[in-house]
Amino acid sequence: MIKKITLFLVLVAAIAAGAFYYVTNQVNLFLSQPLKLSEQQIFTVKSGSSFHSVLNQLQQQELIDGSDMMPLVRRLHPELTQLKAGTYLITPDLTLTTALQLFKTGKEHQFSLTFVEGSRFSEWREILANAPYLEHKTLQMTEAEIAKALGISHEKLEGLLLAETFHYTYGDSDLEILQRSADKLQAVLDEAWASRQDKLPLKSPYEALILASIIEKETAVESERERVASVFVNRLNKGMRLQTDPTVIYGMGDKYDGNIRKKDLRTRTAYNTYVIFGLPPTPIAMAGEASIKAALNPESSKYFYFVASGKGGHVFSKTLAEHNRAVRAYLKQLRSNK
Repeated sequence: MIKKITLFLVLVAAIAAGAFYYVTNQVNLFLSQPLKLSEQQIFTVKSGSSFHSVLNQLQQQELIDGSDMMPLVRRLHPELTQLKAGTYLITPDLTLTTALQLFKTGKEHQFSLTFVEGSRFSEWREILANAPYLEHKTLQMTEAEIAKALGISHEKLEGLLLAETFHYTYGDSDLEILQRSADKLQAVLDEAWASRQDKLPLKSPYEALILASIIEKETAVESERERVASVFVNRLNKGMRLQTDPTVIYGMGDKYDGNIRKKDLRTRTAYNTYVIFGLPPTPIAMAGEASIKAALNPESSKYFYFVASGKGGHVFSKTLAEHNRAVRAYLKQLRSNK
């Protein structure tokens, strides 16, 4: 009798062991399946999601094949179940196991936004409005309201944000990105203002930003920034009008259709530096760090004019006669390119 009981217990144990092995193997096969991806994509583990709901979400999005063993994963692999909410980048090389391990780390995917030097705040607003996985707090706010929220005393934000690339994660807000940009701009401006040249015709850091924005719009050639800055500083020191086209364009607003006509140069606006003396009342674009530094540490030169060379840079002149010759050469270059 004892032998029969022993034999029965051995048989039960063998069946149980076999069943456990089968179940364990099936669960491991389920976990080792590759994600059904042909290219990388974003996957969001929502706040409050259970482990089982994440598996269901992966199955519903056809990223994995389902299995009757899904409910047993938690019991057999508890180390995979402590998932953190966030937005992750999943790639074709991941298996379900490695994907779950990624969701455990909390290392969310970093999105990026690039604000181009010389762009306007209206363009920034459009970029922010179209940015994915970003909380849009500023959509219904005016520019003045945004400025106030950022702790900026000016109602116009043109020139008061630093143009560069910013990274963010799921749930960050557009206002947070703008605050980071404003803070970086202030840090760059403070440093540049503290190390500025003596006797510049600039009364305040804000005027430095105005000049920097004009430099930004006039040249994208890194080696020319300080020389362009010197032209404007020389003209300001001599009481000459700046006569720079980008200020005319900015003053025209929506009326600008891609061309500047003679009547536009003569039409008075607060920004038309062919008509007004000195700097316009606000910056005309977002400047980068290099243009801010150039405005406050221009090259020492005797140049008062410059015109495009037609070859990507500019020709600088000390006298109006030299400048007129450079203009004629530029026009000739344009005709030869047609």
